[in-house]
Amino acid sequence: MLVQTIAFNKPYGVLPCFTDPEGRPTLADYVTVSEVYAAGRLDQDSEGLMILTSDGALAHRITDPQHKLPKVYVAQVERIPDERAITQLCHGVLLGGKQTRPAEVRLLTEEPTLPKRPVPIRFRKNVPTAWLEITIHEGMNRQVRRMTAAVGHPTLRLVRIAIGPILLGDLNPGEWRALLKEEISSLTSPHRSTSPGG
Repeated sequence: MLVQTIAFNKPYGVLPCFTDPEGRPTLADYVTVSEVYAAGRLDQDSEGLMILTSDGALAHRITDPQHKLPKVYVAQVERIPDERAITQLCHGVLLGGKQTRPAEVRLLTEEPTLPKRPVPIRFRKNVPTAWLEITIHEGMNRQVRRMTAAVGHPTLRLVRIAIGPILLGDLNPGEWRALLKEEISSLTSPHRSTSPGG
């Protein structure tokens, strides 16, 4: 059987699976490749890069925290985080009794260029927002949202822009592309943590 691996830009409001008994939008509404499944989750209310593959070993490598494959997100948060909040996120925060691994976090000076979200974020005139770039090396449930909330800055919009060396790039929401052989190899070779923002 032909092994297939694709990069997909999951739109907001789409479940990260292929079937839903309640009839909500799923990957099946966008991905026409058969026999692939998601290597890792991305919540219904989060957007951005997912890797789908028919290769079980590759899926395991992407999702197993032992391999420390960096996952990079941009998060729009309520209020402007100060140095203390950023340092807390970098060192790791306690979520449900478990300490997160150290993360790389930086406050972005400009809003990232992203497609408009079909459902606008809740906007409060008297509450400013800021954008963070957050790189984590594990995948606890709703981890980035829980981390920013834990330091007093709830996430309003969350977009994953990289998984290891694979970047979201110019894929529009709902679009997918096959990964090149070299890209698949790069996922399985030892890597350095790189940030798409520099």
